[in-house]
Amino acid sequence: MLTKKKFRFSLFDFFLYIFMIVVVLLILLPMIHMLAVSFSSDVYVMQGKVGLWPKGFTAKTYGYVFEDDRIFRSYGNTILYTVLGTTISLSITAMGAYALSAKRMIGHKFFSMMIVFTMFFQGGMIPTYLVVKSYGLLDTIWGVILPGAVSTWNFIVMRSFFDNYPSEIEESGKVDGLTDAGVFFRLVLPTSKAVLATIGLYYAVSLWNAYFIPFIYLNDPDLFSLQLILHELLSAGSSNNATVGVGDVLVVEESLKYATVLVSIAPIMCVYPFLQKYFVKGVMIGAVKG
Repeated sequence: MLTKKKFRFSLFDFFLYIFMIVVVLLILLPMIHMLAVSFSSDVYVMQGKVGLWPKGFTAKTYGYVFEDDRIFRSYGNTILYTVLGTTISLSITAMGAYALSAKRMIGHKFFSMMIVFTMFFQGGMIPTYLVVKSYGLLDTIWGVILPGAVSTWNFIVMRSFFDNYPSEIEESGKVDGLTDAGVFFRLVLPTSKAVLATIGLYYAVSLWNAYFIPFIYLNDPDLFSLQLILHELLSAGSSNNATVGVGDVLVVEESLKYATVLVSIAPIMCVYPFLQKYFVKGVMIGAVKG
């Protein structure tokens, strides 16, 4: 007869739970405060009376956020950069990593060493800028997407996954007459959802939060990403902590900043739950020998 195993709650477990609770509170409390301020009346915000619960509940600040042409336009630009950039980055990374995982590839070790080399030595900001300029990518969406299309770390993690991919599946495809490309697209990709979701999420978050690359390569305000507009609002708020004009209306700067921040992180927070089950499976992929 099977007996239930007793759960032992040790002193280490107690401190571990306490530590995790503290970490969660440190993450959640600032977000809850920002949410409360963004939904509070201007009077209470200016008096500093808003804590973790809205006072004088109002959603007008979010109305001002979405009425601002700059924010709405930059929101669309950021979505475009993220979707298109993630698709391109994930495609290149997956195909390149699968190719390098094949030991029969000519120059396998040489190309692997060259890719790892880029993790430690880079051309620098000015040479990279000159290369981007020489290709005519300044003030284009490609200037944001292509310079950082492939992350060496993500490439190595995905290659580690393909290094340990069951060879029996590939051999069965070859027996059925599939080429290497056919094996990759028809067999390998459909069974690699965990690593694709994990690396895709890394790329998407990086592109969504990208500030430095758009700041360097974009001068046209119509192409600005949401992070550039958010930086302008935060910079303005550091010198003026009272009100800011939105159209013909004055809005409390702090409320507008917090509302914009929350709007900017909402899409990523909404996407993550759908990828979580794959992310949990693939998050330890980098621990596999590469």
